[in-house]
Amino acid sequence: MAQAIEEWYKQMPVITRSYLTAAVAITIGCSLEIISPYHLYLNPKLVVKHYQFWRLITNFLYFRKMDLDFMFHMFFLARYCKLLEENTFRGRTADFFYMLLFGASVLTGIVLIGGMIPYLSASFARIIFLSNSLTFMMVYVWSKQNPFIHMSFLGLFTFTAAYLPWVLLGFSVLVGASAWVDLLGMIAGHAYYFLEDVYPRMTGRRPLKTPSLIKALFADEDVVVARPENVRFAPPPAEELHRD
Repeated sequence: MAQAIEEWYKQMPVITRSYLTAAVAITIGCSLEIISPYHLYLNPKLVVKHYQFWRLITNFLYFRKMDLDFMFHMFFLARYCKLLEENTFRGRTADFFYMLLFGASVLTGIVLIGGMIPYLSASFARIIFLSNSLTFMMVYVWSKQNPFIHMSFLGLFTFTAAYLPWVLLGFSVLVGASAWVDLLGMIAGHAYYFLEDVYPRMTGRRPLKTPSLIKALFADEDVVVARPENVRFAPPPAEELHRD
């Protein structure tokens, strides 16, 4: 059993493995009171006035207390982050990292701007950890990339992957969780999907091109497609036809 888990962990792609490891380690550390969540949460005043810039990252790594909700989000993180990195972004680790960076930036910007809007500031002020939202963003992007895959929710009913974010949003509401967190993830995910997939098809321009600085951080391996020997994909030249 332990060997199977170790093998499963080692087979994870680098971004998924790093994110999952950091999230579990920090959440366990907080549960054991080794780390204080007060040193992790997003606080714009502490970031700007006291230069505590790590909060811009650590608020995406803490998943609150270790309960059933934590297990659900670890499952979503391990599954959909891995699926995106291995399939949609196969051989494009830098692009996948840039997607997460874009999502984290959008989520942070929404919370900061929302905190300045009257009548909404109180709601946004309660959002101090964005880890669940970033996980939900990955679920949303995956559902857009694989809209026709058939899925089942707890064996109760089946649906296609295009409706997965809405099913999970409804489930969050039913169990009493905050819908704001999931909605923020859907907004960030749709922003990425539109700018990366829809807008380029409409205009021929790609605004989310991964910067060369980020590409330099990752040595992506070329994706090689095996081609059987002696298999033609085009008619042979005319001189070969008359050679015999």
